[in-house]
Amino acid sequence: MEKTFRLFGLTGVLALISYSAMVVLSPLAYPGYNWLTMAVSELSAAGAPSEVVANQLNALFGPCSVVCSTLVFIASRNSSVKTFRAGITLFTLMEWICTAGYEMFPWVSGVDICFQNIMHLVVTAAVVILSLLSLILLAISAEKILRAWAIAALIAMVLGPIGTALLPPSVFGLFERFSTFSAVVFNAVLGIYLYKGKLDKVVLK
Repeated sequence: MEKTFRLFGLTGVLALISYSAMVVLSPLAYPGYNWLTMAVSELSAAGAPSEVVANQLNALFGPCSVVCSTLVFIASRNSSVKTFRAGITLFTLMEWICTAGYEMFPWVSGVDICFQNIMHLVVTAAVVILSLLSLILLAISAEKILRAWAIAALIAMVLGPIGTALLPPSVFGLFERFSTFSAVVFNAVLGIYLYKGKLDKVVLK
């Protein structure tokens, strides 16, 4: 049973593969899409030319992310370090909000302001805040290798909004991808730790 439980840690890797395939391949179905200037959410936006293809390629991302983070959360309950448990809890909550929120409120292509787009931005804000808090907690409570991953993900996530706010719109898409990929990659890392049965060895002694 334990081996089967740990095997599901690979769902984090499947989520990363699914998301990467969507980001890389679905622009082929969107004439004129420029990844340097446009957000990832534009690919799966309601009414976008690539909506169907993007949703197909990204089909495993949401379910696999939730499965992986939830099982990591369950496995982390054995840790005696409250900061580590809190970090994993917030990261798991972020994955649930990300999956459910973006399914409920996909971006509407070609519309600047509408209720659905406003809620999409609210979900994005919640995802970013929870991600930052969880990564900070994990960066100060995990052993050196996982701590390095958490710090790298934290830096990438912070670079995203800084870059999009301070640099020209011509590189908006590039820096937005720093933020989006940071949590996806870190979830895959946690899944690998779960698969290898190392979650009981990642807290500082």
